[in-house]
Amino acid sequence: MIHPPISQQITFLYTQDLKKSADFYETILGFTLWLDQGSCRIYHVGGNGYVGICQMSDASKGTVDSGKQTNVIFTIVTDEVDAWYTYLQSKGVNFEKPPEENPKYKIYHCFLRDPNGYLIEIQRFLT
Repeated sequence: MIHPPISQQITFLYTQDLKKSADFYETILGFTLWLDQGSCRIYHVGGNGYVGICQMSDASKGTVDSGKQTNVIFTIVTDEVDAWYTYLQSKGVNFEKPPEENPKYKIYHCFLRDPNGYLIEIQRFLT
């Protein structure tokens, strides 16, 4: 069985100063702002690759408690969130959060972790 399609990829990084980081990614690196979600700004890096810079909160401070990395999110963007959920469950993957809507960011998503504890998000943007 092959996996469902992927249309984009986003890596989310966290900052204590969103304004300073936004200036760096926009002015110094020259990345184009693709989507402003308020506390997260997503930049087009090239092709179908993106980087999201998000304001750090208490929940996103970098720790490795219980083998779970909390300061990086690797995001796969696809219209087939439910298909990915079913596909990965068939491979024995346990999810931290099943697919659900997130009205704040206007997305439909789910979360799992890789063997190193990094958080993986599978999401679709809602329009």
